[in-house]
This record gives sequence, structure tokens and C-alpha cells, in this order.
Amino acid sequence: MADTNQARLRDQLVQNYDGLIARLTRRLGSSDFAYEALHETFLRLDRVTDAVPVRSPADYLFRIAINVAKDRRKAQTYRLGVSEVDALLDVCDEQPDTARVVEARSEIAAFKYALAGLPDRPRQVLEGISIEGVTPQEVAARLQISLRTVENDLRLALRHCATVLGRTVVRRRGGPRLRP
Repeated sequence: MADTNQARLRDQLVQNYDGLIARLTRRLGSSDFAYEALHETFLRLDRVTDAVPVRSPADYLFRIAINVAKDRRKAQTYRLGVSEVDALLDVCDEQPDTARVVEARSEIAAFKYALAGLPDRPRQVLEGISIEGVTPQEVAARLQISLRTVENDLRLALRHCATVLGRTVVRRRGGPRLRP
């Protein structure tokens, strides 16, 4: 076998394995970490070229292992811990599931069907107040009717929609509301 840098470094690693582990353990403070660093050093020897001869293989291997250890430590600082990952996974999904979407679309379609069955003026009153958020006074002015007529048309529209949707009208302060 030709005396290449890779071959010399591998031979040095095999011959001085225990010594390298001892030096790395002292330097890194952990024998497990030293073993991992030296193992990855062995894997990185495939990248070594013969462009410039390595003068001190033991020091070269030690320097590679130290650099590997630094890279690993740096990578660990960017990694999340188990508790952090659990906290991220525990975030509740605010998007409605498909069943809720289908149910909501069905309710909207039923409401549109109920609105279509109303006479024109009570439908405009209900749409103005409930959907557009316009005040009863503004609806009265827009349709050129009295406030009392707006209240009656709203009551009629709500009763009609409640009947079509199979719900009951509940009287509350501020006006009637639909209840399932």
C-alpha cells in the first residue's frame, strides 16, 4: 500500500487509540464525548488528500477530533430539548377540522335557504341588522320605513328563520336571538 496521508493517519489512529481517547477525555471532560469525536474523526479521514504531507499524524488526528467536538457542541446548542419539542407539538391547531367546515357550510346553506323564503323588506331588515351590523335607525332610514316597522319585520324574519332552521327564538335584552 502506498504511504498516503490517509493510510498514515489510520495507522496512527489504530496504534495510538487509547492515548488519543485519554487526551480527548481530559480536554473534553467526557469519555463518551471523546469516543464519539474520535469515531467521527475516523469517518472524516476519507476527506484527507495527499496534496500536502501530514508531518505529525497524532497531533493532526487530535486537532480533527477537537474540531469535531466543537462542531457537535455547537450543533447541540441549536437543537431543541425534549421538553421544548413537546411544548411546540402541544400547540393547539386553531384550524377547524373537516367535519366542522362541512357542518358550518351546511348551516350557511340552510340560513341562505331560510333568507330566500322571506319577503323582500323583512329580508333586507334582517340582513342589514344581523349581517351588515347596521343600526335599526339606519335600516329605517335606508328603507324609508318607521322604526316600529323595522322591529316588526326583524321579529317576523327571526321567527321565519327559526322555524325553517328548527330553532327557537330567545328574547334577550337588546333584541331576540336564535337558539339551537
